[in-house]
Amino acid sequence: MTFLTLDKVSHYYFSTSGYTKALDDISLSIEEGEFVSIIGPSGCGKSTILSIIARLMKQTEGEITLKKESLMNSPLNIGYMLQQDYLFPWKTIMANILLGPKVSNNITENTISQARKLLDEVNLKHTEHDYPSELSGGMRQRVALVRTLIKNPEILLFDEPFSALDYVTKLKLENLVAKMMKTYNKTAILVTHDLGEAISMSDRIFLMDATPGKIIKTFFVPKELREEEPFFVRRHPKYQALFDEVWQHLNKEKGMTLHERND
Repeated sequence: MTFLTLDKVSHYYFSTSGYTKALDDISLSIEEGEFVSIIGPSGCGKSTILSIIARLMKQTEGEITLKKESLMNSPLNIGYMLQQDYLFPWKTIMANILLGPKVSNNITENTISQARKLLDEVNLKHTEHDYPSELSGGMRQRVALVRTLIKNPEILLFDEPFSALDYVTKLKLENLVAKMMKTYNKTAILVTHDLGEAISMSDRIFLMDATPGKIIKTFFVPKELREEEPFFVRRHPKYQALFDEVWQHLNKEKGMTLHERND
């Protein structure tokens, strides 16, 4: 079932001296439970798309529907996870996780129980009474994931959530996030500059071009890769073929071949 639809969405940033067209005629549909990635050069509007879906801003043109309702009128929860964990240093891990339910005056014994269950699932059960300064960067991002999931969002938006982490931690978190999205049947959109990450975690990949931002190609990740954990996708024979195909399209506008890039 179609879950999220963007229909001819464009967006402009206005200033006293004029305007900049950030997005141009973006149209896409995402199915319920699907994990998609958006890749493209810096400044192509990837994060702008997430900000609009998160209802932090409204698109200038076009329509967005969530389960066939207007996005702005939809009662559905949307989770948003960023590169920084944005945990409050003076609050315990549990207090950080329960911040959303507290703001909405919705903390119950069931909410606390669910928070503990999620902490256990990300192997952080022992950190409930700790403070963010006592945790590593990867552990804090796992806490941020729990904080995002605690309100049971119908769709999750990930804006380069692993980019500040070391490679080993990054791979572990890719596996964890992919597993939890499947376990809880969540619809997810990942914005990333890491092509390997996009291939390893996604069902489909949208490639964007810049000035203004527009979708120029959609790639379907083979079933064999989608059935693997992200860590093992990179070892699969079909991974390199898809990587090369996406890379060639990503650099077509620059006139750069894969051979020249490797040199």
